[in-house]
Parts: sequence; C-alpha cells; structure tokens
Amino acid sequence: MPEGKGEVLWLPDPEVQDYPGAAEYLSLLAPESVVAAIVASFMDAPIEHRKAKDILRAARLVLLPEDNAHVASDLKKIRDGRKLSPILMVRGDLARGLPALVADGYHRVCASYYTDENTDIPLKLADAPR
Repeated sequence: MPEGKGEVLWLPDPEVQDYPGAAEYLSLLAPESVVAAIVASFMDAPIEHRKAKDILRAARLVLLPEDNAHVASDLKKIRDGRKLSPILMVRGDLARGLPALVADGYHRVCASYYTDENTDIPLKLADAPR
C-alpha cells in the first residue's frame, strides 16, 4: 500500500442517499420503469466483493485523477480512517458487448484504486431487466 494512503474501510451497506443517486444517473440511460426495477434489485442484492481494477475494466471507465474533487475527498476519508459506502453496479452483457455500469460510487472506486488496485470493494450488483 502506498505511503500515507491508509486502509480502505467500508460501511456494511450502501448509504440511503446512494440509491436515489444511482437512479438519477440511470435515468439518463433508461426509462423510469427500468430504473425502478434496477433500484429495487439493488435493495435486495447481497453485498459482493470485486477488485477496484476489475470494476474499472468491466465498466470501461478511466481512472479519474487523484486531484478530482470527489476522488480527493474520498482519499481524505480513507486517510482519516472513515468508512466509504459500498458501490451500486449494474452487470454488463458480454454477449451484446455492453459494459457494466457503476450507478453510484465511481469516485470511491477510483480512490480505492489509488490506495491499492487490488482493493476488494463491496458492491451490490443488479442485472438490468430484459
């Protein structure tokens, strides 16, 4: 682990405000009925763990810079020993070439990656309705 970065600590469950945040983002990609179904799936999904590097790859996301305001804020939380909220993610579709979606927690994934790319990140994973 890089010097001064700290260990990433996690809350046992996503914070209440993460669900509407995910819905807001997903509403740009899907109609309300689909978004509602995905958010309901998040509520029922168990916590799983995936590595930071794999989450970024599966979602085809670039690593945000450490000086991004939200990444920097999460890095400070990590250094201060504060717990981060697990992320909310929609599974991709390999057969159709669709990446996974980080519906809430992109900045937390990036901050965790800077701490250690092999950080096990707790997440709730939902499948998009067909």
